[in-house]
Amino acid sequence: MRAVLTGHSLWLDQLSPLPQRPALNGSLEADVVVVGGGFTGLWTAYYLKQLDPSLSVVVVERHHVGFGASGRNGGWVVAEFACGLDRYAAMSSHDEAFRLVRELHASVGEIGRVIRAEGIECGFHKGGTIRFARNAAQLERQRQEVAHEHAAGFTDDDFRLLSPDQTRSIAAADGVLGGLFFAHTAAVDPGRLVTGLAAACEDAGVIIVERTTVESVGDHVVHTDRGDLRARHIVQAIEAYTRDLDGERRRLLPVYSRMIATEPLTAEQWAEIGLDDRPTFADDRYMVIYGQRTEDGRLAFGGRGIPYLWGSGIDPASEVRSDSHARVDAALFELFPQLRGIGITHRWGGVLAIPRDWTPFVHHDPDRGFLAAGGYVGEGVATANLAGRTMAELITGADTQRVGLPWIKALPRRWEPEPLRWLGVRSSYRLMAAADRIEDRGKTSRLGITLANLLRGS
Repeated sequence: MRAVLTGHSLWLDQLSPLPQRPALNGSLEADVVVVGGGFTGLWTAYYLKQLDPSLSVVVVERHHVGFGASGRNGGWVVAEFACGLDRYAAMSSHDEAFRLVRELHASVGEIGRVIRAEGIECGFHKGGTIRFARNAAQLERQRQEVAHEHAAGFTDDDFRLLSPDQTRSIAAADGVLGGLFFAHTAAVDPGRLVTGLAAACEDAGVIIVERTTVESVGDHVVHTDRGDLRARHIVQAIEAYTRDLDGERRRLLPVYSRMIATEPLTAEQWAEIGLDDRPTFADDRYMVIYGQRTEDGRLAFGGRGIPYLWGSGIDPASEVRSDSHARVDAALFELFPQLRGIGITHRWGGVLAIPRDWTPFVHHDPDRGFLAAGGYVGEGVATANLAGRTMAELITGADTQRVGLPWIKALPRRWEPEPLRWLGVRSSYRLMAAADRIEDRGKTSRLGITLANLLRGS
């Protein structure tokens, strides 16, 4: 069985060869220049042309469309913020934060609508998310979470607890004590979605240039290695790769996640495992894992591994580290021991971005004509849609409730300088792994709870 260790994801490998677009050839002017050919940038460009077809829009990408997290993620179109509702409520009010979360919930359906309207074949299916509780501490956290969400105004139509039998009827994961079902998630092939979205943008008149390195972003100008791009509005949409811009290395923390994909499972194997409605799945350990049943009958599964490199480093060699991938393998086979011996066809990795306050953001400085969005903490497929739609509305002056949502704010403060952030992140992840081991022995780890809160700045 072939193992692909090139850093190319299952999603992009199945698209090979990728469409090739020209690089920028000299300086150019446009109404809007978007830096980044991932979901955030492409959704912004798409909605700009929907709102005002007369606008000239240029998207500039260093590698190829979907090179970063948009082409490497787990394919979760999940309508959740890592920081939860409370952080945004503290910035504004409970009602405003609740409205923001409901807009994110609606974004899952909006993505499905665009996929159907544009004829994008990407395996989109809204089956929700199931999170397994596999020890007593995880089960208690789920009970507290659902009680908290219901007190905030959500219902069983959003979050609901599952009994052990209900959980096992959805997926035959090992050691299940119960579960939590979250309704606002779809599974998707993100590679086909991001390339299909790029094609829809081009059909609408958006210009996409690839193999063009952005060196810095100024007022109404983007400096690249192939010429300058001038515009009334500039959108910065490069998430973890913000660290490559002049003066921005500490703006967002690039954190690695690794993934594997199995060979297609047989009908008999799927009958044993379940996941019939293709819910995305995880459990409630502190060291995050995530997976989905793909449209072609594989399991795509990931986890954090060794998460952070010194100096906010991004190193392609780190994406295929055997020790990190061994941890992902072990987590999958611990969850589904009946799959031991199944062939692994793809291994890859990529970086997500974490802001210092753990709150995803949209930023708008109308005096500079500058907008930015990101900090999705690994939950960006749905969030990028809402961010792109919001930025397009801010640029065009559309009068919608989205342009007043509380995540439109100042850029996040920078992370601490080295060695503080390396020591902090590395030690925190090691301690959270220790907390998982404590909970697996049947005890509650206050250490894990405290560290999770500290990492989120709370």
